[in-house]
Amino acid sequence: MELSWLSMSLFIFFCNLFECCLSDNNESWQSYLSKITHAKKNYHPCIQENYSCYLGVLKNDLKLFQNGISEELMADTVRRGVGTHYQIIGHKLYREQSCMFPARCSGVEHFILKVIDKLPDLEVIINVRDYPQVPRWVQPVLPVLSFSKTSDYQDIMYPAWTFWEGGPAIWPIYPTGLGRWDLMRDDLNKSAAQWPWKKKSPKGFFRGSRTSSERDPLILLSREAPDVVDAEYTKNQAWKSEKDTLGSPPAKEIPLVDHCKYKYLFNFRGVAASFRLKHLFLCGSLVFHVGEEWIEFFYPQLKPWVHYIPVKQDLSDLRELLQFVKENDGVAEEIAMRGQKFILDHLRMEDVYFYWERLLTDFSKLLKYKPKRNSNYNQIIHRPSKLEL
Repeated sequence: MELSWLSMSLFIFFCNLFECCLSDNNESWQSYLSKITHAKKNYHPCIQENYSCYLGVLKNDLKLFQNGISEELMADTVRRGVGTHYQIIGHKLYREQSCMFPARCSGVEHFILKVIDKLPDLEVIINVRDYPQVPRWVQPVLPVLSFSKTSDYQDIMYPAWTFWEGGPAIWPIYPTGLGRWDLMRDDLNKSAAQWPWKKKSPKGFFRGSRTSSERDPLILLSREAPDVVDAEYTKNQAWKSEKDTLGSPPAKEIPLVDHCKYKYLFNFRGVAASFRLKHLFLCGSLVFHVGEEWIEFFYPQLKPWVHYIPVKQDLSDLRELLQFVKENDGVAEEIAMRGQKFILDHLRMEDVYFYWERLLTDFSKLLKYKPKRNSNYNQIIHRPSKLEL
């Protein structure tokens, strides 16, 4: 039966509309594909054998002190109370009497004690707060080690205590923190094997507390389009009412191993850098990393479009990015696999131990004086965990 003039007009209209949308998508996708091609072309992989992956970060952090650190500057930094004061004398570790966060100090001390036989005498200020302590306007620059920072700060980065202990407690699944990195790696590797790319649910996934309103657009998108994103807020220690979970009851906490069931996982900053980022990669899922402001020592070697998908801080490009990866599944899988491989190859416990050793060794060379032991400080000795016995 022949189409009427009106039916034919409508048919042509919708065909043209479809082709226009397809054309627009193709142009957008080509832009993303070009970014991926360019990023891969300019990426230079680390060499696993010589632990050189993050030395550029270390050297860049320490170059501010290339003229040396005087005894007076160190004493002034101690007086300011911007961190915990440690001394290493004769291959023994000493610390001032108190620590603001004992579990965090314990995590730091584990790594120092592991390499202490290789370290010269030195003293150092290690900040175990969430936030860095040395903004760019502070002069002279204070020699303070912090786990995370932005470009507005001049702290020296060290591998966070959470590689061993002192991570954020998440009730009831992680009551004492996320746990040792080496053990979490094993658990996530097993989960990734159970959930290869083809078996993963083709949607975005996020569970976390409302640390900041930056996460709100993702939660709202999930409520609007649950077939695209499964994202909900959980309780945190500051939770008082449903207002703190954007007007809905708090969701149940989900173990990290169960994140591996999903193709697309989201990482947001917390108070500072988020501790979850390194874990997400191990799922073999595609990481959507929101914002590039906060970094840890290993972040600079993770490259956008090579290892993860970068997302604008206001999430204005999120819908389009999710559509892109769904329509370019093979490309998405390749990025996910590169991210997973990077963390497996270059963020092992031995890489963390080496960074601590090299950081403290190079830092000691900047001291223009020989440290003297403070007799009021306690010696810190290694206490093996139950898993080590």
